[in-house]
Amino acid sequence: MHLFGKFIYILLAIWIGTGTAVSAASPDKVLHYVFMAAETGFDPAVAHDMYSSQVIRSVYETLYTYDYLARPVRLVPSTAESMPVVSDHGKTYTIRLKRGIYFSDDPVFRGTRRELTASDYIYSFKRLMDPGVRSTWGWLLEGKIVGLDELARQAEKTGRFDYGKPVRGLELIDRYTFRIHLTRPDYNLPHILAHYPTSAVAKEVVDKYSDGNGQIMANPVGTGPYRLTMWQRGSRMILDANPEYRGFVWDFKASDDPDDQRIVEEMQGKRMPQIGRIVIDVVPEDQSRWLAFQNREIDLFSLEGPLAPRALENGRLRAELVAKGIRLSRIVEPELTQYYFNMQDPVVGGLSKEKIALRRAIAMAHNVQEEIRVVWNGEAVPLEYPVPPGVSGHDAAYRNSIRYEPETANALLDTFGYRIGKDGWRRLPDGNPLVIVFSVRADSTGQQQLEMWKKTFDKLHIRMKGDKRLFPDLLKAEKQCRLMMRTSNWIADYPDGSNFMQLFYGPHIGQSNNGCVKIPLYDRLYEQSFGLPEGSRRDLLYHKMTRVLEVYSPARIGYARYRNMLLQPYVIGYKKHPVMHNEWMYIDIDNSKR
Repeated sequence: MHLFGKFIYILLAIWIGTGTAVSAASPDKVLHYVFMAAETGFDPAVAHDMYSSQVIRSVYETLYTYDYLARPVRLVPSTAESMPVVSDHGKTYTIRLKRGIYFSDDPVFRGTRRELTASDYIYSFKRLMDPGVRSTWGWLLEGKIVGLDELARQAEKTGRFDYGKPVRGLELIDRYTFRIHLTRPDYNLPHILAHYPTSAVAKEVVDKYSDGNGQIMANPVGTGPYRLTMWQRGSRMILDANPEYRGFVWDFKASDDPDDQRIVEEMQGKRMPQIGRIVIDVVPEDQSRWLAFQNREIDLFSLEGPLAPRALENGRLRAELVAKGIRLSRIVEPELTQYYFNMQDPVVGGLSKEKIALRRAIAMAHNVQEEIRVVWNGEAVPLEYPVPPGVSGHDAAYRNSIRYEPETANALLDTFGYRIGKDGWRRLPDGNPLVIVFSVRADSTGQQQLEMWKKTFDKLHIRMKGDKRLFPDLLKAEKQCRLMMRTSNWIADYPDGSNFMQLFYGPHIGQSNNGCVKIPLYDRLYEQSFGLPEGSRRDLLYHKMTRVLEVYSPARIGYARYRNMLLQPYVIGYKKHPVMHNEWMYIDIDNSKR
């Protein structure tokens, strides 16, 4: 090698080794993406929808992440130097950060490079528990870290969260090292530390940009591969490659899957990220999204069930699309779609026998298979169990006691006093009118769901009123326990059954418990399961908890949808990940094929 060439090679190696940004992202490589519903904002501690989370995961970073190709999923370090050192019988985690990681440039840092430190993670964990922030993710750490709940309770009394007060469970060792001391072992903690609510947020950013609630939904500043450079609410977002990002070399191992092997051949050894700009448009209408993809105005496309016949036949890409070079990445989403009742609602809520009978009858009258066929064109699998396939704790052999039995459902309503009046509609046991308000997204899929549920309620002689709302408005209302009934999708935050069983845990009302369920027996069983590793002891408790849900019927277990991602021919290196939803930093665009 020529002497000058050796010098350049050594210099490059030093830059990479010290973490100094050496961006390989090209401004000429632009990925066009689409959301089918509006985002809500970009504060990791607050945002609670998949659309916002895709932006958050691109701007901010967690301590750990997932191997891009490994199936089943496998945790790997992100900002952490290595996987945590676990001691004290699983109650202490020692974590050391990589040096030389910097937040993206922002006026709040006054022209100096702001390095990521252990204190930033300690601060960010405290924010999840600050009552003033009203985080929807506090349940991730509640009751787990020594001293943190006490600090939160003190803040509730005084009206001020003391971020400067040391917490025994969050021990700062040095600038790059800290320890987490747990109240009891939590085998899911590493997965929680890979989930975006635990991303590192700089205190200076919160101090400058927070609104009256201490939230920074509009001003994300992180250490991740992209920066949010434009935001038109509910319309368009633009992410540009972060010049401060340290980058990484694409180096993942292929399985025996030919698609994996092709991806490795396309991507191995590239400096990432390669794509310089991500343009995200919000397009609620199915037909508009499909036409945009056909016209190559969208490069990477999530094909929802209503559009499936346009592109798929028996789960495979149609020949005419294959001929155009379009590719498909398809998985069963690790999700639970449930139909929940608001357990605080005066009509459908409560634990009295007649209220249980009403919910159970409605659950028995709904034909889940028909909804999958009509609304989703068969692009979903029915579930018997709250823990879906692909998630530890799933039981494929379990059979739910609630079946599709509309005649039995009507008899149940008759027995508990929901009489049919002269007008042909049932009334409440006290003689007042019975009307169910079913809430949906204000789009074509929501309309189809209303039509399906109207058929269900007609079978029961129950009046139904449809309630259409924009997606952010639905999320806000359900967190306040203001919706009577809704179809709700929960996609795995991390691949463990506890992430789904916690959806019905009473203390999580206002966070992840959208049906506002509080059943004492369920709560006791959930608390017994907490901290148990995957295995027969925990499975037994999960079975009991599921039977409790069937008896009290706060929700009807529904289905898990297929996730079909369509790629234009020039998008290379893409494979849908079950847990990560921001695969942009792992893929490339071949502009010569555009």
